Amino acid sequence: MKINSLLIEIDGIDKEILRYLMDDARKPILQIANKIGISGAAIHQRLKKLEQSGVISGSKFTVNPKILGYNTMAFIGVYLDKASRNSEAVKELRKIPEVLECHYTTGNWSVLIKIICRDNEHLMQLLNTKIQAIEGVSRTETFISLDQQIDRQIQL
Repeated sequence: MKINSLLIEIDGIDKEILRYLMDDARKPILQIANKIGISGAAIHQRLKKLEQSGVISGSKFTVNPKILGYNTMAFIGVYLDKASRNSEAVKELRKIPEVLECHYTTGNWSVLIKIICRDNEHLMQLLNTKIQAIEGVSRTETFISLDQQIDRQIQL
């Protein structure tokens, strides 16, 4: 696997460890060690190597936004009047908590953002009062997600 122009060696044991942790980051190291057939210390050493190389970074819990009342997910293509406004627009987008992702893209849009809202009214309010109010945003194109049918990480 090539990361940042460097070749990082990941063997079958590393992949097996990563698969277990990608499935459940809270899985006890000793349980993984027993299933793989190596010591817990060896698992820790391998995880440290994978972290230092940048293959993995931290761990996190997944929050279900629907349980918290966020039922509308949308993708918004943002058109900027000038490419030079990108960094300032992204700085402003960071201030909007509902913006989950922001991607600098090729194609028609300057950036593509993923947002989560309580409902369509909340989406409209964000578009009108926050996103389209950012200096340099000339227009937006919104796609509401009806259902997320695939949600996964890269396969190892």
